[in-house]
Amino acid sequence: MKDTLRYLAGIAGPSGYGSKTTAQQVADNSSSPLHRLTAIITGATSGIGAETARVLAKRGVRVVIPARDIKKAAELKEGIENENPNVEIMLFEIDLSSLASVKRFCTQFLALGLPLNILINNAGIFSQNLEFSEDKIEMTFATNYLGHYLMTEMLIEKMVETAEETGIQGRIINLSSVIHSWVKRDCFSFTQMLNPNNYNATRAYAQSKLANILHAKEVARQLKARNAKVTINAVHPGIVKTGIIRAHKGFITDSLFFIASKLLKSTSQGASTSCYVALSPQAQGLSGKYFADCNECNCSALANDELEAQRLWRQTRALIHRRLQYQFPTPS
Repeated sequence: MKDTLRYLAGIAGPSGYGSKTTAQQVADNSSSPLHRLTAIITGATSGIGAETARVLAKRGVRVVIPARDIKKAAELKEGIENENPNVEIMLFEIDLSSLASVKRFCTQFLALGLPLNILINNAGIFSQNLEFSEDKIEMTFATNYLGHYLMTEMLIEKMVETAEETGIQGRIINLSSVIHSWVKRDCFSFTQMLNPNNYNATRAYAQSKLANILHAKEVARQLKARNAKVTINAVHPGIVKTGIIRAHKGFITDSLFFIASKLLKSTSQGASTSCYVALSPQAQGLSGKYFADCNECNCSALANDELEAQRLWRQTRALIHRRLQYQFPTPS
């Protein structure tokens, strides 16, 4: 009850920020030399991702946007440039549900020889019906988790290298959701997430968001073991007025949605936690954590299970190797 009241009132937590904090406020309070940074943001053509891209670009960050809809990405770029002509935004085409497409984007980006300081795995879908990617994998899991796993694995050595060369800590952010806690251990099966026997849209979404946290936990462990100057964390943006919410037909009734909508965050408030973990000096050195309302908080027991995180990481790596015959980069 105390946490609910704190959320509704927008009372600040230990970080000095709370549920009413906007992404712009977080960026304006960052003392980091942002004009030296390069960030990749997935799902940046709308909602939280678009606001994150706008705020980072406005503060001088070179923003790289891999997008499925290049026309929408170009419109976003134009809008941000109209607001500030000095921004640097680069567009690439990608289909996050396709392993081959993710691999192609990463190869194209790495070929440019640019540094990489920030990776925000923001994109997410909520698929009402059972659909499969071109890799014959359930669409929600393929897009929200698998695509981001591969992107992170292909780009992480560039991030480690950039951090060593610049002395600026690299930061990876996985977008998750509080509903990861709805997933029960006996329902979290890798093979079932790839090809479910009995599809439930909300369950599939929750499982993918749990996988995002477990991914962050395991990669954080690996980065710490090699003393790499790169962190990875998971964030819950809050319940935000975005297309994801509108897709949740049957998730809550129309009448309840009307009441709940009065409590939803704005897009800028929803983007604040991603910006906080990506930019704030207060998040320096924190890794393998879960954040909400710009403050570190607790995730579910299953999300904290180190063995589960390691198992999922290994299963995913083996799957990608089988499908792509891809040899993952060897840590330097």
